[in-house]
Amino acid sequence: MSHRPVDRYISFMRELQRARLSRRELISLGLLSGTGAFLAGQGFLRQARAKDLDFASPPTRPWIEELPIPPVKQPNPAISPMPQKEPNVAADEVRSVAHQGWDRFRPTAFYEIHTREALHSFHRDLPPSAIWGHDGIFPGPTFHAYYTKPIVVRFRNELPPDHVGFGIPEDITHLHNAHTPWESDGGPFEWAPSGNFRDMHYPNVHAGFSVPNTIPAEFQDDDGGDSRETLSTLFYHNHRPDFTGPNAYKGLLGFYLLFDPHGHDTGEETDTNPEAFRLPSGAFDVPLLFADKVFDADGQLFFDSFNLDGLLGDKFTVNGKVQPFMRVARRKYRFRLLNSGPARFYQFFLSNGQRFIQITNDGNFLPRPVSVESVPVSVAERMDVIIDFSSANIGDEIFLVNRLEQVDGRGPTGKLVSPGTPILKFVVERSVPNDPSRVPDFFYEVPPINLAEAARTRVWKFERTNGAWAVNGEFFDPDTSMADVRQNGAEIWVLQNNSGGWMHPIHMHLEECRILSRKSLGGAVPLTEQGRKDIVVLGHGEEVRIFMRFRDWLGKYAMHCHNITHEDHAMMLRWDVVPG
Repeated sequence: MSHRPVDRYISFMRELQRARLSRRELISLGLLSGTGAFLAGQGFLRQARAKDLDFASPPTRPWIEELPIPPVKQPNPAISPMPQKEPNVAADEVRSVAHQGWDRFRPTAFYEIHTREALHSFHRDLPPSAIWGHDGIFPGPTFHAYYTKPIVVRFRNELPPDHVGFGIPEDITHLHNAHTPWESDGGPFEWAPSGNFRDMHYPNVHAGFSVPNTIPAEFQDDDGGDSRETLSTLFYHNHRPDFTGPNAYKGLLGFYLLFDPHGHDTGEETDTNPEAFRLPSGAFDVPLLFADKVFDADGQLFFDSFNLDGLLGDKFTVNGKVQPFMRVARRKYRFRLLNSGPARFYQFFLSNGQRFIQITNDGNFLPRPVSVESVPVSVAERMDVIIDFSSANIGDEIFLVNRLEQVDGRGPTGKLVSPGTPILKFVVERSVPNDPSRVPDFFYEVPPINLAEAARTRVWKFERTNGAWAVNGEFFDPDTSMADVRQNGAEIWVLQNNSGGWMHPIHMHLEECRILSRKSLGGAVPLTEQGRKDIVVLGHGEEVRIFMRFRDWLGKYAMHCHNITHEDHAMMLRWDVVPG
């Protein structure tokens, strides 16, 4: 057995993880202090804090692995038993209420995801590691979904109930950024134990369909929703409270791409409809999931469940491979950048100095494309960018580089380092006869805000207390709503970071917000944040005012920090949409 402190810590941590205790439970048992040090007694040895140890994964060679592209999930003609409006308790479905939108938005396609343990190769210089994956792969399969085409996705939990290692084999899957009824939102409620399933009904509908009189006729879709609020790049991930961090880190997440076949973002670069955006599509529309990882001395994936700040890895994976390369043609590509965490922020540059054309922020199109030198991406943010390789030469190698300094899970230092860490290599290998794709000058008008609609203003203080994180002094309680908001109403929320040296990417379920002001910028809002967002980054001492609507659906929703260590311990709150 190794005598290195870091190896003893990893061994000790794995023994604790066998008990499947959350950090809050360890504190309540008196086995863990509020500062994160393990206490003597009860058979436990005093351990060094994880941040004081030198975690170093085994060496790996960059640019050996080719970038994998997650497969597109295909629907089933039927699944057994067939999904239904009411919970199918007799068949072991975990759901307490009927699907709200079932009668109006009847599903047109059915999917079945099998959540399984499997072996995954992050790099050929490392042995395969056990992961948890939707359909047994990491990332999980990509969904291509379409407005006006509601679907049902059945998530079957086939994780081993007697598993060894970090994580807990209980699944509830959140469709992040979707306008979805709460019983299919996949928030931190009603998770499925191993052997059970849950049917998620995704209406794939624009917000505002229940109040079409509030939307100008030229922007109403066939269901009455607001076409100006078309979403694009979403993702799904495990949301089991107290264990979201280890479960997602272990592989339980994937892309959900939403297209508008009768609108603008149709997903076809050769679309003859003059209204179509004709953005790069097919093989030239590439999802990129970024996740930093740590491996032990034996090359096995490791997660420190009790790191106070948030885990930082020293291996950078893209779509599940460490520092891969991608062969590209001399033409435009749409890259969908997703930072899956758990705690690292990125700021991406291209090594040749070329600029990005940013077209989205989170799942929402910007009003217009913006030329940017770099793309900052906090945890759970998505940024769609266009990179045009048409000016490159055959054989050129261009690197996607992270230059943002971050030394612990508290957040980045704000410094840009040079040359930075190359994450992904593009190899320009061929020319194409023509490139039919384009980047339009304009995407969607942003719906106007009428502050008079706001029924009230609420202040949410994101704080550190008793060695953990809280909102307005309270830890997350799934049985208690901290705010009852009126269906189809609006409010102003004030998000304050009172936690000291930590940064927090805050996520709101159900609806996107509009940022009204940032205190750190004297009230100004950056150009790339002037659209709709579902992640609001709170820097040190930051205060952000946002405008929120709560349309269409009723039920239980969440707001939380998406540094998933903070979320698990326990910077999250429940809020309910109640009848107006």
